[in-house]
Amino acid sequence: MLKISWSDIYRYPLPEGHRFPMEKYDLIPEQLLYEGTITEANLYDPGFARLEDILLTHTPDYISRLQNQTLTPKEIRKTGFPLSERLVRRSFSIAHGTMRNAVYAMQYGVAINGAGGTHHAYADRGEGFCLLNDIAITANWLLANGKINRALVVDLDVHQGNGTAVIFQGDPRVFTFSMHCEANYPLHKEKSDLDIGLPAFSGDQFYLQTLRNTLPRLLDEVEPDIVFYLSGVDILHTDKLGKLACTKEGCKQRDEYVLRLCHENNVPVVISLGGGYSPLIKDIVDAHCNTFRLAQEIWF
Repeated sequence: MLKISWSDIYRYPLPEGHRFPMEKYDLIPEQLLYEGTITEANLYDPGFARLEDILLTHTPDYISRLQNQTLTPKEIRKTGFPLSERLVRRSFSIAHGTMRNAVYAMQYGVAINGAGGTHHAYADRGEGFCLLNDIAITANWLLANGKINRALVVDLDVHQGNGTAVIFQGDPRVFTFSMHCEANYPLHKEKSDLDIGLPAFSGDQFYLQTLRNTLPRLLDEVEPDIVFYLSGVDILHTDKLGKLACTKEGCKQRDEYVLRLCHENNVPVVISLGGGYSPLIKDIVDAHCNTFRLAQEIWF
């Protein structure tokens, strides 16, 4: 069964006019239920990650100041969100969703977080709509508990996974691969194990061919016990923050390629949604829903 972590706390009220489309967290499960791709049985509330598990990745000082709401105004501005207790709890819930999905993926082959992909969070700070790094937290938790030996992060959000890159620098157990738009946020790129910075306005053909030339080799070389797939739909040509030129069909083909390759290689895959900032919410929702549709089709 396709397991999908989703919680009411994923909803988070933002000031009117904020550019982060929080409504997608309501509309994606609603659409999938309406069309019959999933049932209520596929959805589960992940609860909240334990502090000791979060601290395998994030520094005690940062987590303490996050929980006590004592980040500086500058630090809060860098996250892009107004800080609140609910937002911190939301981040703990998203992290636990990815953790639990890793266990489900090892059982069923694939599992999806209805949020997540918070790859701009560093060990000691948050940035770019990211407070806690759900993928890093999960990888470190799996490693610490002897559940895996090697992990591969396939980050195909339009923005470089800078926080994830730094967290795992020098750690041979986690290979970080980020394919992103080079001329985009973050201005300063960190060093992943493999970075592919695509030219602005790259379209479907160039994007997909670059991916096909890269991912099979990585699976062969890394031999991961698990893949973390960040499936951001901000590669769409309609995206306000993206700067690439992929169509919705191209984005779907990207997802299908990654998921079929993992399925064929018998590698469990944990999916986190990542970004999507197109002006029309229906474009965001449909592109994200394609990821769920494909996971259901390929595995179940």
